[in-house]
Amino acid sequence: MNFFEHQDAAKKKTGLLVGLLLCAVASLIIITAITLASILFFTGNHATSIHAVEAYNTSYIEHLRIILSSHITLYLALGVCLVVAVASFFKFAQMTKGGAVVAASLGGRMLQPDSKDANERKVLNVVEEMAIASGNPVPMVFLLEESGINAFAAGNGRRDAVIGITRGAVETLTRDEIQGVIAHEFSHIHNGDMRLNMRLIAILHGILVIGLIGDMLWHSAFYRHGYRSSNDRKNGAPIIALSLALLVIGYAGTFFGKLIKAAVSRQREFLADASAVQFTRNPTGISGALKKIGGYSASSYVDHKASAQFSHMYFCNGLRETFFSFFATHPPLPDRIKRIEPRWDGQFIAPKPITSSAYSDAPISEQPVDKAAILGAAIGAATGGMAASQSSNNPLPDIEFTMASATALEEPNQQQLQCAQQFLATLPAIIHDACHEPFSARALMYCLLLDSDPTQRNKQLTHLKQHAAPETFKEVAKLRPILAKSPRHIHLALVDLAIPALKQQCAPQLKTFITNLAALIKMDGKVSLFEWCLYRIIGQNLNQQNPKETQSLKAQSEHAQFLLMLVASYGDNSEPAVAFNKGWAHLNLAKPVQFKQVSFSPKQAEITIRALAQLKPLEKPKLLKAITEVILADGKVTADEAELYRAIADLLNCPVPPLQALQA
Repeated sequence: MNFFEHQDAAKKKTGLLVGLLLCAVASLIIITAITLASILFFTGNHATSIHAVEAYNTSYIEHLRIILSSHITLYLALGVCLVVAVASFFKFAQMTKGGAVVAASLGGRMLQPDSKDANERKVLNVVEEMAIASGNPVPMVFLLEESGINAFAAGNGRRDAVIGITRGAVETLTRDEIQGVIAHEFSHIHNGDMRLNMRLIAILHGILVIGLIGDMLWHSAFYRHGYRSSNDRKNGAPIIALSLALLVIGYAGTFFGKLIKAAVSRQREFLADASAVQFTRNPTGISGALKKIGGYSASSYVDHKASAQFSHMYFCNGLRETFFSFFATHPPLPDRIKRIEPRWDGQFIAPKPITSSAYSDAPISEQPVDKAAILGAAIGAATGGMAASQSSNNPLPDIEFTMASATALEEPNQQQLQCAQQFLATLPAIIHDACHEPFSARALMYCLLLDSDPTQRNKQLTHLKQHAAPETFKEVAKLRPILAKSPRHIHLALVDLAIPALKQQCAPQLKTFITNLAALIKMDGKVSLFEWCLYRIIGQNLNQQNPKETQSLKAQSEHAQFLLMLVASYGDNSEPAVAFNKGWAHLNLAKPVQFKQVSFSPKQAEITIRALAQLKPLEKPKLLKAITEVILADGKVTADEAELYRAIADLLNCPVPPLQALQA
């Protein structure tokens, strides 16, 4: 199953969530009616007191039947639905702020991208490798002060994702084991599980809120009336009775909440484990982490008071409570380990703390790496079978690749991970460090847009001197000569690396940053396709917007037609009409259309990308394949064309490894 199929499956799970929610709400209405009928019956306030029956002496069953068939049940239904809807909407509004809300709710502390702590640097380095290899923006990382070994991924999409990891994991797992855990969490990011999990949080909050209200009323009534005179206790009896009734209903909500979590979560944990093994090609990493959880006294427990509502998001079960396996959000540890290591002997590992000196910032690479072979394999995996060849006699900016026919984007794999490791290892230290601090990250983005023409570049620098922060302008002067010597095809990867630091800007800083980016682009009176792509990628990642993916290619055929014409016109194809026709034929939408040369227009490109970003998950690979057909029509792809392909995929919210950025 590839990225797009996973995304589609996650959307179908949302339909399951809605169905389970309706069943849960219906059950809560019935339980609420039964609870009310019981209170009225056993307190002597029979149905006659509410004009539902004429006879006073009725049996409990008859009394219950009358209550359920009366207008009272309608009022109860409306009340329960209103409470659940309002509570779910309130929680959903909180969750739209992104994964950082979840991390903060669990007491997480964001790791600074420029952290000097060896343990923290190691985790950050692993996360960067995974992000680059999978073609996702680098997420922010949060550390939870918990002794248990656990982690989670949270967010509404790739652009607002965060990774959370416990101190227990950092201090007891080896680098390989942390890599396995992080790869598991990146599978959730890559395959759309996070948005499903965030919706699940909102829905469960709506179901559980009645019990939460009952709990608050119980404590309020007990402390206010429980230790006073008999009259006070008598006056407080109705409130205590109401709170008990709400607690009973709340326990029913808890039951359905656990049932919904189990129905949605367990199978996806197996899938994430399998994806992690495929990604790293190192089953001992993730299996070692699971074995240590089984042999560790603190296990994977998260003791924070808010841990229960996020239990379905963890790498392993985070709750100390023992549940029936029917309600478990995660498969049993032995089952997960045996799927990874079928010959496992059943023995867990008693972990020992790992000292900081055992960590290394540098990516591990036990064997010499053939960069050309890795690059070709990465391109092949990322585009579904593309093969690449590299001529060592050509300078990097002029490299051309020969590719075979492509099919669809696949899961990230070890070859792409090796490329990411190699890229980070060979990136100049001053550039890598600049990606991790807000002032220098802004300067780095400004440098990417500086014109090659000295006259225009001087105008841009003058603008930055006047409008950028002095510290940022100093960084521009320092970074510009170094970045000028670097090949352009690493630029998009640098954007991904800088995203966590750029997100730390306050609102005024962010506004100034975006304004300066736009000014640098417009300084020469025109906007190139690369400049527009860079601006849009930065903007989308900072705004963290996730489009609704509901449109079909047929409905957006005009926009697809324009995009294919633009790619054909942009490339070095000697016969752009032939290239366009190959791509258009692959879409199989309508009669052949007449190709016309189109020039890049920021306004039209904006309209086109916004429309195509709303395509359904299974429609996007068709469009990307059609773009590939256009690019490959002449049997080769230049660095600029591969960069354009990756930029378009990013704007469509499709993760594609930065192929050209992985050259060295």
